[in-house]
Amino acid sequence: MTIPTDTGPSPDTRPSLAVFKLASCDGCQLTLLDCEDELLALAGEVRIAHFLEASSEVEPGPYDLALVEGSVSTPADAERVRQIRAASRHLVTIGACATAGGIQALRNFADAEEFRRTVYARPEYIDTLATSTPVSDHVPVDFELRGCPIDRRQLLEVITAFLARRRPDVPDHSVCFECKRRGTVCVTVAHGTPCLGPVTHAGCGAICPAYGRGCYGCFGPSGSPNLRSLLPLLHSDGMDDRDIERVLHTFNATAFAEEQERADRADEVAP
Repeated sequence: MTIPTDTGPSPDTRPSLAVFKLASCDGCQLTLLDCEDELLALAGEVRIAHFLEASSEVEPGPYDLALVEGSVSTPADAERVRQIRAASRHLVTIGACATAGGIQALRNFADAEEFRRTVYARPEYIDTLATSTPVSDHVPVDFELRGCPIDRRQLLEVITAFLARRRPDVPDHSVCFECKRRGTVCVTVAHGTPCLGPVTHAGCGAICPAYGRGCYGCFGPSGSPNLRSLLPLLHSDGMDDRDIERVLHTFNATAFAEEQERADRADEVAP
């Protein structure tokens, strides 16, 4: 008769998942926690090695998949994201801050030093960069998931796709597609309400138009936004240049600014 011996716990061979935060509000990390029942199933498929929003226990890298929320807005952020990239097999950025610089990127259009002097009693203690930039400006990124905050269905699809070693199925069409799918009457056509839906990346489920409001552009520009054609429509709906600038300078200010620059260049070369 063979007597079994204790050889210790079996090694955990599940893929490791790490979640990191830079300059952000934590909303995208909370989206992962809000998955609730799906999170329990996910926990059975991956080993959550680093996620300070959920647990103080931290395992060292390397990590199979790293999710990064937040923009690079300090020298420490820039160094940290390089370390995360070096320790991660795959790196996915989640949310408007990580993919476009976030609301804090409004500093990119002003004097960050003036802000620092105005807001802080001891500005010399504040170590910040003059700009807030997406993670992809500093390190290679395997996938960018848009939104402010991200959509939990898209997040689960991204994690599942990387576990299955396939490309995430996250369409880059506009919010208008989502309005059509849910049977929402176009707020611009029906009521003359200004709306960024035609140029905004889908993913929110067209929540604002479903309640009679125009899209605010929370998910940033879609795959092929025609901002040049939208601007005259916004003017006809009663917006002046300042109104348009304000509505484009929110969660994805730098991303829409780039599209606006492309539209301006197209106008310059147009016959």
